[in-house]
Amino acid sequence: MLDRYHPSNWQIDWIAIGEAALLVAIAVSIAYALYRAVFAIVRRLTALSETHVDEMVVERVRRPVKWSFIAIGVTIVAQTDPHLQGVWEPIARFVRPALLGWIVYTLVKAFTAALEYRLEISDDPVAMRSRRTRIAILSRTATFAIILITVGLMLMGIPGVRDIGTTMLASAGLAALAVGAAAQPALKSLIAGLQMAVTEPLRIGDLVKVDGETGRVEEIKMSFVTVRTWDERVLIVPTSRFLDQSFENWSRKNEALTGAVMLHLDPVADIDPIRTEFERFVTTHTLFDGRNMALLMTAAYPESVELRLSVSAKTIGELFELRCDLREHMLKWLRENQPDALIRHRLELPGGHAKAEEPAAPGA
Repeated sequence: MLDRYHPSNWQIDWIAIGEAALLVAIAVSIAYALYRAVFAIVRRLTALSETHVDEMVVERVRRPVKWSFIAIGVTIVAQTDPHLQGVWEPIARFVRPALLGWIVYTLVKAFTAALEYRLEISDDPVAMRSRRTRIAILSRTATFAIILITVGLMLMGIPGVRDIGTTMLASAGLAALAVGAAAQPALKSLIAGLQMAVTEPLRIGDLVKVDGETGRVEEIKMSFVTVRTWDERVLIVPTSRFLDQSFENWSRKNEALTGAVMLHLDPVADIDPIRTEFERFVTTHTLFDGRNMALLMTAAYPESVELRLSVSAKTIGELFELRCDLREHMLKWLRENQPDALIRHRLELPGGHAKAEEPAAPGA
């Protein structure tokens, strides 16, 4: 009875293997030729378009479509040969969902690149930041969903995994609670990212102030946001932080802002000449946009007065530079024209103090 398991009794049907290999080679050749013909026609059609977006999308999906043509060709041939079907079908359980997920993934990336390409020719910086933010968040969400579904379909091709999944359906309620509890942070980040894309409390490129730090938003991920400060530090802020707590967005609609320079002067200061010089300097400055300019005395104390010099500029960076120039110029002008207006805290003892010059008493 055991003689049939002896290696001398093993027989390999080389003819069947050769026929199957020949069929596979023919199927692959026909599928590749068909792929080349189809894409030649598609490229000619995209060449007639006035934009490069069509060519960008076609080029990105070319590779997964090529392998999909080959897989379809092998599947069709396998239907005519039982031996080939027995070998190909277990492999196809993994190949089919993988190719499908690859095609959808490349389509998402292609359309994302196409939309970003269109944004580069936009003249509205605020609208560009808004669309870039939505594109980035939604593309990452779609990518995550595609990978998750593709891996799930591939695992379902394993009989053991499929059987385990069928068995666990009996306790689906407890499993759902356990998964929900374990995935709560991930689900919270996912929902926060989607809400960020829809409501847009901030966008890529916005200047924000969070936790006492000011910087530009560089990236918006599903779970965190990166903010680069003026000194090139990078703040990693959880996405939910911008939805649960308040923060400052200095470029929500546009970057035109009004800023102030505060001067604390002696009460003897003559305000009218200071206002005249302030208005003369600001109106001749190249960074002033002409919207807001005002000098107001916002506080008066027995030993000082507070002046607020308000100016405006088109961008946040220009406003910062304008305020620095204004602060430096006004202090220089005050030193040259109203030195008594600058506050000084000094103790002057002309001729010294009489008691300080008396000799100390004996025994003191």
